[in-house]
Amino acid sequence: MHYIDPKGHSRRAFLKRSSSLALAGTAMPFALSLATMGEAAAQTATDYKALVCVFLYGGCDYANTVVTYDDDSYGKYSTIRGGVQSAGGIAIAKADLAATALSPTQALTNGRQYALHPSMTAMKGLFDAGNAAVQLNVGPLVVPLSRATFNNSNKKVYPQPPKLFSHNDQQSTWQSSSPEGSTVGWGGNIGDLVLGRNSNSLFTCISVSGNAVFLSGDSALQYQVSSGGAVRINSVSPASGTTLYGSATVKSAMQALTQQTRTHKLENEYNKVTKRAVEAEGTVTTAIALPYAAGTFPVPPTNLGNQLAMVARLIRGRATTGAKRQVFMVSTGGFDLHDNLINNQAPLLKQVSDAMASFHAAMVAENLGDKVTAFTASDFGRTLASNGDGADHGWGNHHFVVGGAVKGNMIYGAPPPVSINNTSTLDGYEGHVGQGRLIPTTSVDQYGATMGKWFGLNDAQLLDILPNLKNFNGNTLVVNGTTYTYPRDVGFMKPA
Repeated sequence: MHYIDPKGHSRRAFLKRSSSLALAGTAMPFALSLATMGEAAAQTATDYKALVCVFLYGGCDYANTVVTYDDDSYGKYSTIRGGVQSAGGIAIAKADLAATALSPTQALTNGRQYALHPSMTAMKGLFDAGNAAVQLNVGPLVVPLSRATFNNSNKKVYPQPPKLFSHNDQQSTWQSSSPEGSTVGWGGNIGDLVLGRNSNSLFTCISVSGNAVFLSGDSALQYQVSSGGAVRINSVSPASGTTLYGSATVKSAMQALTQQTRTHKLENEYNKVTKRAVEAEGTVTTAIALPYAAGTFPVPPTNLGNQLAMVARLIRGRATTGAKRQVFMVSTGGFDLHDNLINNQAPLLKQVSDAMASFHAAMVAENLGDKVTAFTASDFGRTLASNGDGADHGWGNHHFVVGGAVKGNMIYGAPPPVSINNTSTLDGYEGHVGQGRLIPTTSVDQYGATMGKWFGLNDAQLLDILPNLKNFNGNTLVVNGTTYTYPRDVGFMKPA
């Protein structure tokens, strides 16, 4: 996880993993929690909280998601994007944005205004109700950068995130501060610090979207479920029927062979893992026994809606799983829209909007509206410039944070320039690196730290799990004689 200080990560990981392996046995989750008990002891929470990462794979186009709406900026945006679709461009018609125009409680600089994509009416409702906020221009950064320092040849003084504009690497960098191949993510590291708050640490970090480095900790395991529930080992699961190959005797023998105590150490450990998986499946199946009523989540059902419905059922069953603090991940893809951007982005953003609104409504129904915070992330934004029918890979992006603990009806961060040339500046930030690829003005570390603070982590823990945060902890960037300060907490969460 420690991209800047890999030695620190290696030492910490070695100590934690060594103690976990030394204590491995039938109570593997207990062994894992012992490895972090010292850090977790600082947390005495008895209530429930959860963070839910909604990852948009492919690189969501920022310019048509949170659309610049004031007359001056909209005119520039439309021109750069080649006009509306009927004119051969990829700009959204201004008239179509009227219903989703945002009226935040604060005035933005230079009279800037924004609207959401027309398909995001449900997200607009959350925003207006104070349960959603927009964070402008967030993305991976090692240190604060302007265009001048980005172009500076001294990469030791002005380091950049590795392998910019690469899908796999930037997905990993968003989730772990390191490119593809990273094994520990900041969501999993948050899980490391709260393992001791859960009676069964196995259910601390849960993915409903397959394997993702975001949820892998130094000690916390990434437990994976499908949108239909726990993944079964059919040949030994009590829930999958009474026979194997038509024989109850064969199934009973298989259950014994794969779960009984063995004298051979490797065989014994394998059986312990199998037994734990079977027991975990039973726990999850019990926890999610009551499905949400038809119509509660987006109708017709969507991939993301089904994943968030499963997260909601797992949270509702928290008494069964013994969870007090959890980190979840869901995802949906299709955002790599080099072509057909206008037609293909609309249903994707509607799915995100509807699913997140339905999920928040489910949390409110559980009296957990202010205890569960969901947030979006993506590989990167895209170019403001059109490539003809779509947009190419970018960097900074606009994202949403949803929940009752969010200081909603607000737009956070610096509005980026609406430009694709190298003469435009945003109060001196020189805010892009060509073709409207935004240089982030809020780092992923700041974004994560703001939610981590609400989650209950202290300053030292935040600096430990977000390795670049020390460079955004009151540090400054001077551009054209103007000083900009980068706070650790960018302010979109209410106090913990």
